[in-house]
Amino acid sequence: MAHTITLIPGDGIGPEVTEAVVRIFTAAGLQIEWERQDAGVIAFKRFGQSLPPQLLESIKKNKVALKGPVTTPIGEGFTSVNVGLRKALDLFSNLRPVKNLAGVESRFQDVDLIIVRENTEDLYAGLEHEIVPGIVESIKIITEKASTRIARFAFEYARKYGRKRVTAIHKANIMKLSDGLFLDSCRHVSREFIDITYDERIVDAACMHLVMHPERLDVLLLPNLYGDIVSDLCAGLVGGLGVVPGANLGTEIGVFEAVHGSAPDIADQNLANPTALLLSGLMMLDHIGERQRGERIRAALMRVLAAGAVRTRDLGGTASTTEFTDAICRELQT
Repeated sequence: MAHTITLIPGDGIGPEVTEAVVRIFTAAGLQIEWERQDAGVIAFKRFGQSLPPQLLESIKKNKVALKGPVTTPIGEGFTSVNVGLRKALDLFSNLRPVKNLAGVESRFQDVDLIIVRENTEDLYAGLEHEIVPGIVESIKIITEKASTRIARFAFEYARKYGRKRVTAIHKANIMKLSDGLFLDSCRHVSREFIDITYDERIVDAACMHLVMHPERLDVLLLPNLYGDIVSDLCAGLVGGLGVVPGANLGTEIGVFEAVHGSAPDIADQNLANPTALLLSGLMMLDHIGERQRGERIRAALMRVLAAGAVRTRDLGGTASTTEFTDAICRELQT
């Protein structure tokens, strides 16, 4: 089956890791027409906008996109492309599976977590203003609609993939109205899924539990800000952001992306590890009905990682991006 997919190479190491994934998909026999679109720094230089209209139109038409990392200026410049995409396309769910990979050293074993993060509101709504010089107010938005929607997504995902527990993460002991509303919504949805165990943890306690016994948790359901922090923490349990995939999903549209940064310090040096974007691409293949080919690529990746002979520098090896990609492509031919 042929597919048309929007490809956003991004900047920094983005073009290198996206090209690696395209090569691997081609080696696996996938028939994909890639519509390449710019975002972030490159788009801003070309079009004066970090999120140009033609990019959004391409994703709306194709319903699916694979996105490399995009630089977000800190404290100045244009706003986050990631946040802009989520708002413009109503990608209300950020989904991050976190699991140990064979051959990748980590402090913990038997980690198998699903992070479900609400993606459209909370403090990330970006509603800030200066009240008077020296005092800035940032507004936290929590709605019943968005909280109920993300809770239902988490429970439906758990049921579909045979997960047993959904844990809502909150700070309702302090933010009784906002996080309280989030919890009320989660509790309401949980009553529709009596086959799934539901519990709750305060976010600071949850972080402690994650670095003590992560194997005891399953699906984590979080508002936007906590979800951003906790998902990166969880990535650290299994080897870092370079080996963890991510997806931003709406009712009809999915944007699949690596969760790490653009790493400008190693850009254009053929040193980047494409694993995170490749795993994100495998989530995308499942999404578009190409699970069988995706599993074949996953098996090839796991064989390369487990063998340990060809690894990028971040995983303790000396291989270049090209050499690592070549090794996976060779495995696909066996």
